[in-house]
Amino acid sequence: MPVDIEDPRLFPDCVDPAHAALTDLAEAALAAASTAREEEIRLALTQRVLERLQSGDAWLLADAIAGAPSPAVARTLWRSLIAAWSPAMGAQSGIAVTLFALPIVIVAASQSADEEGDGDAQLAGIVPDAGRLATILREHGALCGNENFGLSQAMVASDALDVPGLGDLMAMQRMDRGASTPDFPPTPITVQPRQQGVHLRFMIGTAVAAPQVDLLADAEVGKWGIPFARELAHQLAEPGISVLALPRAPASPPAALQRGRAGQREVGAQLFASNAIRRLRATVGEPVAVISSHRCAAAPGGGELRVSLSSPLDPRQADGFRCPLFPTDRVVDVAGMLCDLLRDCRVSDVRVLPGVHPDRDPATGMILLHKPTAEGVEPTLH
Repeated sequence: MPVDIEDPRLFPDCVDPAHAALTDLAEAALAAASTAREEEIRLALTQRVLERLQSGDAWLLADAIAGAPSPAVARTLWRSLIAAWSPAMGAQSGIAVTLFALPIVIVAASQSADEEGDGDAQLAGIVPDAGRLATILREHGALCGNENFGLSQAMVASDALDVPGLGDLMAMQRMDRGASTPDFPPTPITVQPRQQGVHLRFMIGTAVAAPQVDLLADAEVGKWGIPFARELAHQLAEPGISVLALPRAPASPPAALQRGRAGQREVGAQLFASNAIRRLRATVGEPVAVISSHRCAAAPGGGELRVSLSSPLDPRQADGFRCPLFPTDRVVDVAGMLCDLLRDCRVSDVRVLPGVHPDRDPATGMILLHKPTAEGVEPTLH
C-alpha cells in the first residue's frame, strides 16, 4: 500500500525557455495516447539529449532535470539520458567502446580510539590491483560474458559522473582507444574516529564490443558480487579501519549514478536504523518511528524526508536520519523504502506525519525532528 506523504520539494510553475524543447517532449511522452506514439516521442527526446551531450551542452541537461516541473518529467529526461549513452546511438557497424561504471557503497569505520581523540583517517581511493577485480568479473560472466574490458584503479565520487560532465565522458567513450581505461583522479574516503560512514564511489571501466550488443543489460549483481566485494574490501583496507564494500551492477554513467545514490541512501538508512533500534531496545524498550516531510534549502530540490526513532518513556533519547530526495525520486517510493526497512527491523509503531514541516525548530534553531509524547498522542516538535 502506497505511503501517504506530501512531497516537500518546490517545483517551478513555469519552465525556463532554454529547457522548453526538452521539457515539452518529456511531457508529450508522458501524455501520449498510445505506446507507439510514446516510443516515437521518446526517440526524438533521446536524439535531442544526445545532441546536447555531443555539443558540450551537458550543463543545460543538468539544469533541465534540476528544474523539471515534476519528478515524472525528470525521470523521463533521465531515461533519455541513459538511452542516449548507448553506443548503438549513431553507430551502425564495426566495434564500439562502452564506458561504464560500477557503483560501490562503502561502509568504513575507524577501529582505533584513544583518550585524546584521534584525527580523521583516510582511505586513498586507489585500488592497487584492479586487474584482479576485472578477472573476477570475467570469471563469472559479468558484462554479458564480454572479456575485452578493463577497470581503472581510481575510485571516483559522484561528481565525476554527474550530468554536467557527461559530455566529456561521452567524448572519451567515442575515442578509438580499445579497452584501455582513461585515467581519473581518485577521491579519497575520510573516516572519522569511532564512527561508521557510508560512502559512494565508482570504478570506471571500458569494454569493446559490437555497438548493437548491450553489455550492461543485467541490472542485478550476479555470482561475481561476493568475491568482488571481498577482494575490493581487502585491497582498500588500512590498519585500524574496517571496510565493507557493497557493489552494484556495472551500468552506464547516468544509470550508475542513479543506482549508486539510491544504494547509498538505503544503506545509510539501514545503518542508522540498526544502530538506533539496538540502543533503544537495550535501554528503554521498543522504539517509535516518525517519518516526516521537511523543506530544507540545503537539500537537493529543497526538501527531504526525516526519520526519528525514540521512546516516549525517555524524552532525552532520540535519533534522526535525513533522507535526501533526488530529482527523479517519487516521494512515496522513498517513504515506502523507509517503512519497509522499519518493518523488517520489527518496529511496530511507525507514524507518517501529514503536511510539510520546516527545516528547523523556530524556538531553538535546531534541526527539526518529531517525537511522540508519553501519552501517545500527536507527535510534538523537538
